[in-house]
Amino acid sequence: MSTDAFRSGFVSLIGRPNVGKSTLLNAFIGRKVAITSEKPQTTRNAIRGVLTGDDYQIVFIDTPGLHKPKSLLGQRLNDIVRRTLREVDVVVFMLDATQEVGSGDAFVAREVLASGTPAICAVNKMDAARNARLVPALSAAQELGEWKEIIPISARDGTKVGDVQAMLVELLPEGPKYYPDDMPTDQPRDVLLAEIIREKALQLTRQEVPHSIAVLTDEVIERDDGLIEIHAVVYVERDSQKGIVIGKGGQMLKQIGTRAREELEWLLGAKVYLDLRVKVAKDWSRDPRLLERLGY
Repeated sequence: MSTDAFRSGFVSLIGRPNVGKSTLLNAFIGRKVAITSEKPQTTRNAIRGVLTGDDYQIVFIDTPGLHKPKSLLGQRLNDIVRRTLREVDVVVFMLDATQEVGSGDAFVAREVLASGTPAICAVNKMDAARNARLVPALSAAQELGEWKEIIPISARDGTKVGDVQAMLVELLPEGPKYYPDDMPTDQPRDVLLAEIIREKALQLTRQEVPHSIAVLTDEVIERDDGLIEIHAVVYVERDSQKGIVIGKGGQMLKQIGTRAREELEWLLGAKVYLDLRVKVAKDWSRDPRLLERLGY
């Protein structure tokens, strides 16, 4: 195939918090490049996943969910989404088939359609939605506006993810290959390691803690004996949250570390020694200086 026919471009996954954007991104790439959690606002950065075929390259951007911000962090997350909308070639707007389409979905849909960027609507979680729920969800998606296509999918089990991918390739302009074939993400290694640790903390801690958790990789040491040492800090906003993350007798932090280490070893293909510490950075989500330091 001639170079002229090669298609490439940037695709953004947009939707309310917890519609399955990170799960869909991982399904496209075929490996984990974004963390997932049942709790909203899991994604805090526009993470790029790269999918390269014989005649195309799709660079996916997984954005935080648009929401009503309650802090400076929330405002910055929304800014990331709006900026991304204007810069990409195609948007995948996502709905949750298990939930009624509400004013929040309509708000995000308006933002997407107002950007003028070509948009597909993917109605996710069809594996968990009965027909009685899926049909109204598809109908509601149609009422939200003019989409290039409305496709019911299951990001979790991969149903019709290939259909969305084919449609994206069709909508992409002809262009160059932006990344090497064997590069699935441009996310820096230290950020990805920290995100995996944060994912495990989100999964294990109580409801009041997750929004207040941030993780920073301090140091990664590749030892001569093949062991990789990872030193990371889990930041929370209050002393009470520090107690929850550490747990009685350090049990919670130990569980977080065990789960994270297992996945880090799989990701890095080597044995890992993980050193986790917990620190309080008071009200970091409202402090511009601390947000900068934590990479937001």
